[in-house]
Amino acid sequence: MLILYAHPFSSYSWKAQIALDEKGIDFDYRNVDPEFPDHGQQLHALWPVGKFPLLVDGDRTLFETSIIIEYLDRIQPEPRLIPADPDAALRVRQLDRVFDLHVMAVMQDIVADRIRGPAGHAPMIVAKARAALDTVYRWLDTQLAGGGWATPDGFTLADCAAAPSLFYADWVHEIPAHLVNLRGYRARLLAHPSIARAVDGARPYRHYFPGGAPDRD
Repeated sequence: MLILYAHPFSSYSWKAQIALDEKGIDFDYRNVDPEFPDHGQQLHALWPVGKFPLLVDGDRTLFETSIIIEYLDRIQPEPRLIPADPDAALRVRQLDRVFDLHVMAVMQDIVADRIRGPAGHAPMIVAKARAALDTVYRWLDTQLAGGGWATPDGFTLADCAAAPSLFYADWVHEIPAHLVNLRGYRARLLAHPSIARAVDGARPYRHYFPGGAPDRD
C-alpha cells in the first residue's frame, strides 16, 4: 500500500490527498503533526529536508506534489489528472504552476508576516503580495468564465492545485465579490467530494492558522 506522509491542515498535503482520492487509491495516511512524533522521524529518515507531503511506494519515495500526481497517473491511469493530449497537458500544467506559484506562494508571504508578529511586520512585502493576488485573481476570473473546472479537460492536476490555493488565499485576501467566475469556481471546488473531505479533515487544526481562521468554509 502507498504511504503518504502529510498533515491534514497543509495545503500541499491536500493537493496530493485530493489526487489519491480522485483515483480511489488506498493509502496509509501518516499524519506528521507533532502528536505523532514517530511519523515525523520516519519522514526525515526518508527525506532529510523534512518537507511534506512525501509519497512512498515500496523503495521509491516521491516529493513535490506535481511529481507525485504525475506518478499516480502512471500507476493508475484512470481517471487521468494530466491529459494524454500534449496541448491539453500543457494547459493543465501551466495552470498548476499558476495556482502553486502565483496564488499559494504569494499568499504564504502574508501568512509569514502574521507569524513574524508586529515586531517583524513588513508592510511592503504584504502590500506587494496583496497586489499580486489582486492581479492573478482578475486574470483567473477571465480564464474561468465558462464555468466548470480549471480547463475543459475535466477535473485535473490544475484543480488539485487550485483547491488548497484558493481556499487559503481567500482567507488572507478575500476574492472580491465582483469576480463572480473565480468565486463560483472556488465554491464548486469546495463542494467536490474529494476536496470536501480534505476541508473536513483539517477542521480540528484550524487553530494553527496564523491570526485565526475566519468563521466560514
